[in-house]
Amino acid sequence: MLRYAITGDTFTPADATRLAADGIDYIQLRDKRSSAAELIKMARSILDELASYPNTRLLINSRADVALAAGAHGVHLTSHPNELAPAQVRTVFSTPYSPLPTACFTSVSCHTLDEVTRAHALGADLILFGPVFEKRVANLHITDGSGLDLLHRACLAATGTPVLALGGITHENTPACLAAGAAGIAAIRLFA
Repeated sequence: MLRYAITGDTFTPADATRLAADGIDYIQLRDKRSSAAELIKMARSILDELASYPNTRLLINSRADVALAAGAHGVHLTSHPNELAPAQVRTVFSTPYSPLPTACFTSVSCHTLDEVTRAHALGADLILFGPVFEKRVANLHITDGSGLDLLHRACLAATGTPVLALGGITHENTPACLAAGAAGIAAIRLFA
């Protein structure tokens, strides 16, 4: 089972060490408030912490420039049609100036079957699908979940691209997500 942790506002490089030691496969640095320079500094600090954990990859949320400058393992993209596509990000990372020894890894968040199909066609390495369960923030209902049946259909639509269940994921509902065909789970609060 793949596990994908999305950082919150109070995330520190030491948290990355804890997550990696717990066997988390991917850490998505998600910080919409910091400048590019601050994100690069944070990403480099996280990568220093992950040096002893080669199986944990750091992805930068929606910032290919930051991922490239920091030497991160890849980028998390949205499925918005105006967003960079995985192949475009890989082209940027394959320049002779790239600090990375390997190709850029891309994950894409999707909310509909059409988005899943598009992400697969564009070469995403991983698809985060959700919200599977009801989304709540500070005990306020944000949106209903799409459900396990749609998660199953998303896994089929991905035709081989691993799909991770996202949104309202708990230890208790993880087995149901896996039974629906998900390759794993992605979460913020579960891993916080």
